[in-house]
Amino acid sequence: MDFSWLINLLSPGHMELASTIVLYSFVIALGVFLGKIKVAGVSLGVTFVLFVGIIMGHFGYVVNAEVLKFIREFGLILFIFSIGIQVGPGFFSSFKKGGMRLNGLAVLGIALNVLIVLIIYYADGHTSIEALVGVMSGAVTNTPGLAAAQQTAGTTEAINTMAMGYAAAYPLGVIGIIGAMFLVKAIFGIKAENEIKAIEDEQANAQLKPNIITVEVRNPQIEGKSLRQLHDIIQCDFVISRMTSDGGDIIIPTSATQVHIGEKLYVVISAQDVDRFLSIIGPTAEMDWEAATPSRVVSRRIVITKSEYNGVALGSLRLHTAYQLNATRVNRAGVDLLASPSLRLQMGDRITVVGDINDIDRLAEKLGNSMKRLNEPNMITIFVGILFGIIVGSINVGFGMKLGLAGGPLVVAILLSRFGYKFKLVTYTSSSASLLMRELGICLFLASVGISSGAGFAETVFNSTGMWWVIWGFIITFVPLVIVGLIARGVYKINFLTIMGLFSGGYTDPPALAYAGGSTSSDAPAVAYSTVYPLTMFLRVVAAQGLILAFM
Repeated sequence: MDFSWLINLLSPGHMELASTIVLYSFVIALGVFLGKIKVAGVSLGVTFVLFVGIIMGHFGYVVNAEVLKFIREFGLILFIFSIGIQVGPGFFSSFKKGGMRLNGLAVLGIALNVLIVLIIYYADGHTSIEALVGVMSGAVTNTPGLAAAQQTAGTTEAINTMAMGYAAAYPLGVIGIIGAMFLVKAIFGIKAENEIKAIEDEQANAQLKPNIITVEVRNPQIEGKSLRQLHDIIQCDFVISRMTSDGGDIIIPTSATQVHIGEKLYVVISAQDVDRFLSIIGPTAEMDWEAATPSRVVSRRIVITKSEYNGVALGSLRLHTAYQLNATRVNRAGVDLLASPSLRLQMGDRITVVGDINDIDRLAEKLGNSMKRLNEPNMITIFVGILFGIIVGSINVGFGMKLGLAGGPLVVAILLSRFGYKFKLVTYTSSSASLLMRELGICLFLASVGISSGAGFAETVFNSTGMWWVIWGFIITFVPLVIVGLIARGVYKINFLTIMGLFSGGYTDPPALAYAGGSTSSDAPAVAYSTVYPLTMFLRVVAAQGLILAFM
């Protein structure tokens, strides 16, 4: 049997379409498989695709230059755009008071990374800025920054040099982040169990989480007042989902319902407002609402799956007057929000409502409540975003700088995810669809970069030059983290679990976050990670591009 066709398909040096697809499939499949292997609880993840691509390129496997460039850039756009959609909703909220300090420390870390690169560039005198930007991107485990810098540089030589620097610095980058965690822990004599207990105590006393309490009306000054009048008197957000009437029956109140001495109220309110509410209404009381509530009155969650309600204020649904229902909470991406009338709804929100089951069913039909609808990708939004992202990326923003194919889609995706509802664009994407687009994009990009730079990798890296790249990379990784950690703990007394999340998010490094979460069995590192991740991701891209534009 003649197997020459198979030999030609798998042999290096062939650039036919079928050979290219086979090569990419092998590189990505093997890279993803190897990336799942953990050593001491840490894995390199999808970055292993880059290393497999380098090995295949080293052994002579090539791809047509135009085809490789297209796959690389298209993968980059998919990856960056999905990142922007993911971080966009939290990008602006991360600047609020609770996240300002963490974001400030993360920005300090970025500034120190850039400062060390500049010191090395001027002190060494032999290492090119392209190599150092690649080393910096690997040291801080930030692939989008590498992609943005490569797209800005444009030349094949610069692209390959950056890829080699990235690959040389990346492994110790992951290790350096975890090493910095250990050092900060040792310097301050931190005990993990004490930090976990402190976090749990803080969460138990959280001020913004919706609380559910039962209150008995005792204040004669509010006898006969309506719920609308109570809102004016107390001046805070609260929802009374159920209450007892004069006869002791359970009713679903409206804004016109009056309260009377002895009645009990089932209240959803922020913890920070509880004391004010109790001082005006009366003390807390005990009552089994589920047992006392008639069977026709139930509590249900309704999922918003119709696009026409994207961006609509909750109060405009007129739940009291049109449906005799009360909304108590809105769950968004796993976080409960108080159901205030001014809250803007988004696709995928889950509203908890209380009332008659027939009224709930009518509202559910109006809002959609179809999980199948959420599984449908919003292709129009994706490609409209990519279209305008490329346009924005092509605009000269001054000093010869363009956001490029990395920065443009990132900025547009962030803006779309936050303000898209104003233009009737639905930006909700299921987690599985978003993950698929992001992972496919980064795999195509890393495979392309690895294959194109593999031919000269060994000669460039496995010598004194490569040794210095590894050393420079570890310094860029380790020193800023230690400085930031000393300030965070020594000056601001930040919880160590939060510092671990700050380190991981500041370097946009999922393997380090996985280690932090696994070693503490707490979600506190993930909360800090998500707080600094949006701004950090954006600034990493800008910093890498800025260095290339400033020195090329």
